[in-house]
Amino acid sequence: MSLTVKRKSNRFYPDSKRVIAPFFMPSIKGNSDRAQSVIQKVISMSDDDVNLTLNQILRDFAKRHRNITKTFENHFNNVKGIVKKVNGGLKSLSLKKKLLIGSYFTKEYSIESAAFFNPSIVEDPDQTDLEEGQKRIIVSFRATGEGHVSSIVFRRGIIDKNNNLNFTQPGKLVDIPEIVKRHVYNKETFLKKLDEMHIHKDVVGMVMGRLGNTFIYGELQASIAETLKNIKITHSKKKVIQSMSWLANSHYEVTFSLDTAISERVIFPISYTETKGIEDARFVKFVDEDGSITYYATYTAYNGFAILPKLLETKDFYHFRIMPLNGECVQNKGLALFPRKINGKYAMISRIDGVNNYIMFSDKINLWRNAKKIQEPKHPWEFIQVGNCGSPVETEKGWLLITHAVGPMRRYSLGAILLDLENPTKVIGRLRKPLLMPNDEEREGYVPNVVYSCGSIVHNNELIIPYAMADFASSFASVPLNELLDELLNNQ
Repeated sequence: MSLTVKRKSNRFYPDSKRVIAPFFMPSIKGNSDRAQSVIQKVISMSDDDVNLTLNQILRDFAKRHRNITKTFENHFNNVKGIVKKVNGGLKSLSLKKKLLIGSYFTKEYSIESAAFFNPSIVEDPDQTDLEEGQKRIIVSFRATGEGHVSSIVFRRGIIDKNNNLNFTQPGKLVDIPEIVKRHVYNKETFLKKLDEMHIHKDVVGMVMGRLGNTFIYGELQASIAETLKNIKITHSKKKVIQSMSWLANSHYEVTFSLDTAISERVIFPISYTETKGIEDARFVKFVDEDGSITYYATYTAYNGFAILPKLLETKDFYHFRIMPLNGECVQNKGLALFPRKINGKYAMISRIDGVNNYIMFSDKINLWRNAKKIQEPKHPWEFIQVGNCGSPVETEKGWLLITHAVGPMRRYSLGAILLDLENPTKVIGRLRKPLLMPNDEEREGYVPNVVYSCGSIVHNNELIIPYAMADFASSFASVPLNELLDELLNNQ
């Protein structure tokens, strides 16, 4: 039987006009005094020159960013320590001179200039003022810009009664959230995570020995500073300390202004773990046993050398809490959380060996220690590897898991398996042929011959799949749910 897969006309392409204004530290290799030199030059400017230069900057950039002077102020605060070295204090500096200094430590970054791909779709928390048969949705994307740095961005839309997708025009501004670092760390858990990362140097004991059973980020940094005073720093010890800061810096919370549209909110790399990107967020609407709803997303943090699987949670898409995932079974990419507990435990799909699909269960949502293999490559179009394409979708006939597979010529295809509803370790159906393969349009792009998704949704008895085209742009496809389920059950 040939499945009825309909490609939709919706397209999302990279847009270089979408810019944010992150912190920028001007530096030249081997020259650590460049920032100090810039600050000294601004401090030496006359008030008239400061006014003239700042006014010109505001004319050129105020319309491109929300409250750009607040951004300049924040970035000035990031370099206050350097300013004190140059000026001896801050009181003598006017507000405009502080803002001007902040502008030199600010840059524009086009978050979507290179690629707009790997989408995930969930039901919007707001389902008010809709007509019969409609559903409001939020689609997340992996947006990539200069240096191939990835972030998470969003678009809001409505699926109508005929399953057509209509999206709200994105806002003109892009908002960077306020960062809140206030996580309280448990020493025992922190040490276990360092052990999982194979970090065992004696310097770990020196730093951790100064801390209580619980500690905050600032206390860890103070202990590191005190330790560095008393030891001869070697390359290996420096790497260990960097890793400790890296792990601690991976816990944070961000909050967006209530006056931002969801398309204006970007979760841009913040911690050291994410300096090279936030990759492939798989969002899921999670319904807890008490009926409460939380939206979670698993994603991969990448710093250019190592990956760290992380978990994002939100109730409203304004406030987000981010934490690393712990345990021996979350050391690879491609994690996808089930939308509810199963037999009282959290459940997750993973690909711990990079080749096969596994399932895991845990009492804690951020700790995963055991995994069971449920799917291996079987058909020629998936001989290289299989993995998930987002969280399983609950149906009356089982857990529907959209998969990805890699075959000849590194061609990525989408497939599907069906897991038993009560015992999802049991595969009760599997497609013999791909559900979706890249066509002539979809195969051309940054990475040829790739279609990929990070999460689907069911509406009006159809499965709607957002998917990336060649790691460059994104589109959507749909397939009748019953038709897909019947095909899966016919291939038990």
